[in-house]
Amino acid sequence: MNPVPPLTVPQSSTTTQNVTLPEEPLDLPDHTQLPDSNDDFVKNFQEHPQSIILTTSIEPLLKKIHPNGDYCIGQDSGIYWRFTEPPEKGVEAPDWFYVPGVPSRLNGQLRRSYVLWKEKVPPFIVIEFASKNGKEEKDSSPPPEGDEIDPETGKLKKAGKFWVYEQAVKIPYYAIFNGFKGTLEVYHLERKRYKEIKANRRGHYAIPEMGIELGILYDNQKPPTPWLRWWDNKGNLLLTGNELAEQAEAIAIRERLAKEQAETIASQERLAKEQEREAKEQAETIASQERLAKEQEREAKERAEEIASQERMAKERAETIASQERLAKERAETIASQERLAKERAETIASQERMAKEQERQQKEKLAAYLRSLGIDPEKI
Repeated sequence: MNPVPPLTVPQSSTTTQNVTLPEEPLDLPDHTQLPDSNDDFVKNFQEHPQSIILTTSIEPLLKKIHPNGDYCIGQDSGIYWRFTEPPEKGVEAPDWFYVPGVPSRLNGQLRRSYVLWKEKVPPFIVIEFASKNGKEEKDSSPPPEGDEIDPETGKLKKAGKFWVYEQAVKIPYYAIFNGFKGTLEVYHLERKRYKEIKANRRGHYAIPEMGIELGILYDNQKPPTPWLRWWDNKGNLLLTGNELAEQAEAIAIRERLAKEQAETIASQERLAKEQEREAKEQAETIASQERLAKEQEREAKERAEEIASQERMAKERAETIASQERLAKERAETIASQERLAKERAETIASQERMAKEQERQQKEKLAAYLRSLGIDPEKI
């Protein structure tokens, strides 16, 4: 909301038609001595919540305008604008009004009514809730000369509300709201006369001295009900206490949800980082395992090649040994064959020697026989 513009408190006049008030009345009654109720009853069930809506939604702004708390809000409370007998002839009870620059309590007591000849400060804005055609709220009749009975009400005639607010009290702003028809009329006091204000492009009625606008807002009921509401001069709705509480609760819920969402996101991010770290570690483990597997594969290949080389060498050695064994066997066989041949040759020689000896013996025997046949003794030869 924009900074609140300074509010000029209008000065009241102590002179009204037919009545001249003393500047410092000494013996006129105050709010504790005047009636604060009559036999009238609330015209409809919308008036009470409507007054609460107007009050609770504008109070934060009024507290900024009046840091010292000097302001007064009346809701269906009497404004005694002149002293009469009976007092009810000189009182009006607007459905809602705001008075700047006066305390909300008098001598520590709640106000029972607003007595103009004591306060001398008129309301800045007054609002009437019209329940019928608005005739009563637009009545500009001046006070009657004497005591006249109103044939419609059977009561003493009074000055019309419009006349009282315009000519007697001189209230700067007067609004008439008809909640049944959904209409709003706002008047501004210009040159001692009320001039109806035209709605702006938002359909609101500006009160520039306070930086606010007055307008109608429909609720979500079926059928929708019109409510008189305040907006700032930027078109932002002034919220009621319940709406502010609901807004605060909604903001708290959104903040809590946002916090929970942020915590969830943070948790998810932590989990994602943890998963990323684990994935990285897993990838490093897999890479390490792959490197180890490749190293083992290389070592296995080298071992296989070494084994194959050893096998080839063993095979070659085996082949060499086998070849050597074959050669040795062949040599052995050759030697054995040679030995057999030598043995056979020796046996042949021995046989030949035996045969030669046998032949020699036989020859000797033949020779001896022959010699003996010759009569020669062979032993003596």
